[in-house]
Amino acid sequence: MREREPSSAGEALTVTNPWQRLCEFTDARIGLGRVGGSLPTSAQLAFQLDHARARDAVHMALDTERLMPELDRRFPLALRLHSRAIDRDEYLRRPDLGRRLSEEAEQELAAITPEPCDVSICVVDGLSARAIHEQAIPFLDAALPEIERLGLSLGPVALVEQGRVAIGDPIGQALKARMSIVLIGERPGLSSPDSLGLYFTWAPRSGRRDSERNCISNIRPRGLDYAGAARLLAYLMREAQALGASGVALKDDSEVDSRLGDGRQGNFLIPSA
Repeated sequence: MREREPSSAGEALTVTNPWQRLCEFTDARIGLGRVGGSLPTSAQLAFQLDHARARDAVHMALDTERLMPELDRRFPLALRLHSRAIDRDEYLRRPDLGRRLSEEAEQELAAITPEPCDVSICVVDGLSARAIHEQAIPFLDAALPEIERLGLSLGPVALVEQGRVAIGDPIGQALKARMSIVLIGERPGLSSPDSLGLYFTWAPRSGRRDSERNCISNIRPRGLDYAGAARLLAYLMREAQALGASGVALKDDSEVDSRLGDGRQGNFLIPSA
């Protein structure tokens, strides 16, 4: 299929790709067309815009002033904590510091004498604060009723700046939680700068390996919807209690589990954050 555009030579310059009709069903970069051996200007500009959005998501600061009131309304106690990475530059250069709490955060947790709880939740900026801004609260509104239906008790929620996945382990341990849920901004893609990841760990404690976690990824309106992700989380929590473990020991049979309702399935990955 060829699309003729006006040119001084009166020739067909732009060749469209018949796969372009499929673009309405996916965010993947398909059917871009061509001009000679190059991309059309519109496709090149769209790529540059998506690349800029991904870069902005990585460097965006977490808006704690906006998020803390929302968490206060949903939890009996909300904590604002920080990793050992002082700023964004150090966070990106030193992933190890993002996995450890700052001394001030450790002291704040030590000053709390919490009752043992079933679930601790950490909301962490990760590699996309934009994902936290846009997805964290809507997902929590879908997930908290599922946790309540399971009869599980919630500990304080922690909002963590400059954090990585593993920072949920010492927090869950300090809060005496049986299970830990870390909501974190995933590494942005060109079509998904706002993707939220969820990492679930049974018996959180410092030193847990990545293989001891389960992940539900791409939580966003154009990915795995909030209700579907909440049902998958409920499945993980039920199975982890029966098994006494999470991660590779906890098989994903959610597709054939009728308790999930529509059988939708998320992506269970080894974390890279």
